[in-house]
Amino acid sequence: QVQMVESGGGSVQAGGSLRLSCAISGQREPAACIGWYHQSPGNEREGVAIISTGGTVHYGDSVKGRFTISQDIVKNTIYLDMNVLKPEDTGMYYCAQVSCAGACWTRIMQSCVNDWGQGTQVTVSS
Repeated sequence: QVQMVESGGGSVQAGGSLRLSCAISGQREPAACIGWYHQSPGNEREGVAIISTGGTVHYGDSVKGRFTISQDIVKNTIYLDMNVLKPEDTGMYYCAQVSCAGACWTRIMQSCVNDWGQGTQVTVSS
C-alpha cells in the first residue's frame, strides 16, 4: 500500500515562497496521478495541482502561474513550489495518489482521493 508523507510547510509573508514535498513509500501505481490538495479553515479540500507518471501537469485556476508541481522519480517524491503566496493560500496541504481519468484530472476533485495523509500546514500572513 502506498503511503504519502507531506512536509515543507511553514509561515511566510505574502509574496513569499515555499516548497512542499510529498514522499511516497511503497510502489506508486504506474497509471495513477499524484495530486496536491488545499484545505483552508472552514472550507472543503480543493485540488491545487496534479501530475501524471509521465510528467503531464494540470493546475487549479487559483494557482496557475504561481505554483509548480514536479516529481523526482528516483527519489519517489512529488514537489509543489509555491510562489507569490497569498493569505488565501493558508491552510493544510495534502498529497494523494488518484486516478488520472475524467474530473479527477480536469477538476482535480478531492472526492477522487481514497486515503489522506497528515498534511502540512502553510500560513501566509499579510
